[in-house]
Amino acid sequence: MSAQITLPTPSSFPAFPYSPPYEIQVELMRHLYETIEESKVTIVESPTGTGKTLTLLCSSLTWLRDDKDRIRRGVLQQIKDSQAAEPPWVVEHVLNKKRAELESQDELYRLKLQEAHKREQIARKMAAGRVKKKPKLTKDDNGQHSTLDDRAFLPEDDDVAAVEVDGLTPEARAILAKIERSSRAGEDDIEPTCTKIYYASRTHSQLSQVLPELERLGLENSPLDITNLHNDSSACSQGKKRPAPDDASGTCKNSTRTVSLGSRKQLCINDELRKRSKDIDESCRELLGEKGSKRCQFLPPIEEEDAILDFRDEILAVPKDIEDLAQAGRASGVCPYFGSRRAIPQAELITLPYNLLLQKTAREALGIDLTDQIVIIDEAHNLISTLLSLSTATLPSLVLSRSLMQISTYLSKFQTRLSPKNLMHIKALVLFLEGLKEYLTQWKEETIKRAQKEGAAAVRSEVMTLVQLTEKLGARVATINLLEIETYLRKSKIARKIAGYDDKLAEKQANKEGTSYVSKKGSVPPLHAVENFLVAVSGSTEDGRLTLTLTGKAGHEEVEIKYQHLNPAPHFAEVIDSARSVILAGGTMSPVSDVVNQLFPHLPSEKLSTFSCGHIIPESNLKPLVVSKSPRGNTLEYKAGKQSDPAVLADLGMIVSNLANIVPAGMVVFFPSYSFLNLAKKEWSESLLDKLGKRKKVFFEPESSADVERILTDYSSAAIPSGGKGGALLFAVIGAKLSEGLNFKDDLARSVVIIGMPYANMRSPELRERLSYVARTQEKSGKAPGERDAAQELYENMCMNAVNQSIGRAIRHRADWASLVLVDQRYGKAHVKAKLPKWIGGSLVVTQTFGEVMKELGTFYRSKKSVG
Repeated sequence: MSAQITLPTPSSFPAFPYSPPYEIQVELMRHLYETIEESKVTIVESPTGTGKTLTLLCSSLTWLRDDKDRIRRGVLQQIKDSQAAEPPWVVEHVLNKKRAELESQDELYRLKLQEAHKREQIARKMAAGRVKKKPKLTKDDNGQHSTLDDRAFLPEDDDVAAVEVDGLTPEARAILAKIERSSRAGEDDIEPTCTKIYYASRTHSQLSQVLPELERLGLENSPLDITNLHNDSSACSQGKKRPAPDDASGTCKNSTRTVSLGSRKQLCINDELRKRSKDIDESCRELLGEKGSKRCQFLPPIEEEDAILDFRDEILAVPKDIEDLAQAGRASGVCPYFGSRRAIPQAELITLPYNLLLQKTAREALGIDLTDQIVIIDEAHNLISTLLSLSTATLPSLVLSRSLMQISTYLSKFQTRLSPKNLMHIKALVLFLEGLKEYLTQWKEETIKRAQKEGAAAVRSEVMTLVQLTEKLGARVATINLLEIETYLRKSKIARKIAGYDDKLAEKQANKEGTSYVSKKGSVPPLHAVENFLVAVSGSTEDGRLTLTLTGKAGHEEVEIKYQHLNPAPHFAEVIDSARSVILAGGTMSPVSDVVNQLFPHLPSEKLSTFSCGHIIPESNLKPLVVSKSPRGNTLEYKAGKQSDPAVLADLGMIVSNLANIVPAGMVVFFPSYSFLNLAKKEWSESLLDKLGKRKKVFFEPESSADVERILTDYSSAAIPSGGKGGALLFAVIGAKLSEGLNFKDDLARSVVIIGMPYANMRSPELRERLSYVARTQEKSGKAPGERDAAQELYENMCMNAVNQSIGRAIRHRADWASLVLVDQRYGKAHVKAKLPKWIGGSLVVTQTFGEVMKELGTFYRSKKSVG
């Protein structure tokens, strides 16, 4: 019955914290609500300053609350229909009883989470007063293998020592523990599972912005009713400020059960493990296999699961970001990494990084089922590149050789003790690795000879399909089922056993020779790289390609084999097909047609919608210009072949100097590449940079990420003028460290200047193959009249996507103002202008002379000076 009730799109969203919201925010929230209700996919472009995160949360959580009411109203309606023959007073009595039952379940669960929050507060206070003692390290704790029996290196099903001291197998102990926990059955009955919102973004810093926005919303459960779906009478619903989460007197609290998922690197609270680990993920996995005192003290054993279930309730009681989770875990003495995963079934809002959402193996490991759920992907301009990178796996020949050596040694030791099944899989793996190594060695020798003969012009890479590689490896290797081998490696965890045995042998040899040895325990086993490679190629389709590349200096060459998907759509299709609704959101999603073509080629048009917000700033606050001519009247087109021309660099220096003279405060200039920036820096080093330095303090984007924060701090201090004079000039690179995710608001960027167009390097074999694949696909489907070449379109779209992210640094809030200067006549072409952000709209001025540029900018900055 509930499925037949259609939710009307609300005309307003009272949970929104600011009253009144901008009209564009209401339009966007209505669009998102309708998208979810109609089970569609949408692409949303919402520039910085339009409240993107807040509108995404408010609309989706409002729908979630309304859907919960719809389901309950459906239950009540079914009861009412089934009692149609009864007297009205009987029907009302039955309905009231069911209402009370449903409300009682809610109240019991609310009280349960409230008690969990009280426990957390007490634990935090106690933790603050505790003196932290370091656990004593045994010899084994330090990674030594001297006391390890060889049986510890056998695969799980060959390890006869798997029986515990009490005579029970781990499986039997798990069953007994489940029976012992039956006393919790009364509590478990009220643990809800529900429709969820999976909110994904690329980085932890981007996700950290979600919970503060959630706290601003005035969301609460509406009264259980059959007639009124949008009950907006509560104080929370009127956009009033709610009490802080720890305010015991507050009764109007955000009731959204939320969990943040992160990596072990972010959430591990075992300081001793972190201190000695080479790889925290691998070290944690090793500890999971330990027993007794060697087990991680923060992960309760299965027979003491109450502790992790209690911690799960603490997580759900009050929304926590990654830092809060780690602190809560320390206070409770329970692992927040595994605790957060136990909270997934009861959570309504789950924040997580891209890889945990987009990789099927990660979803399966976490128990994430996207069926009929809501997926929001923020910063979605990164989605295509992320999907392609997640399907990419690299295997260097050195790692291949190391893996083969380790597994051969292991096989010679344990061959007679392995079960037939394990022996069959390991021998098949050895056969594959030997065949691959032999072919790569042969390919390396041939490529080196060709390079010596042809010199710098020699091709040092080759692209092929998996079928072509298999043919080159020979008939014996062709019969091997790579999927079976990959599944065996993953499930048996044999890679860790083999690496552990190799480490033990190395330690024994060092002791025998009287030399020191640093254990490799906690490092990533070489076979894991092989496993990752097999995961990629075992799922290979006609869209997959293998690239062999010769790396290293002369005399020390090695081969790197890389697998990559050329098509991002198939992997994302798993998400699209499962979820109820998928929302792709970004400050700049242009060109939207590129996203549609690459991700949704087979999605029916009626299931896909787009929404582009106009910017909230008035049109007078943005001055976008295309600079087509230099001060000398030369046409500006910064193609790669012209970038080293001294005359071109001199013209560009004059342009930058003139702009620096007229732009107040901070000015950010983006170059298309580091090489072009370095050429300009070298050409201008003697005179122009000194001249610029007298007007503004000059900074350059650092090549080391470690220096970014220092440069930004110094630039920020210098950019804000003192007494109306001064300012700063920052030279950066499109697509590098400063072009995305940074906030150049107000005086930090009164002008963003884009030099040239950042087309990708066509010498990349991967890029050439991808463009070739797109062209072949277009040829198969048939090119429509007037349709542009698909490869050229993709190449241009990749360029414009990078440009648009840099453009987005300019305007950061409603009162902000800046000029946007595109220095290259190609930006004036109609097909390029169409790919600029929609919020630039028709205000873009394509100038014909440099004098026109200065006139337009002069008028713009004088108007801002008079207002200021």
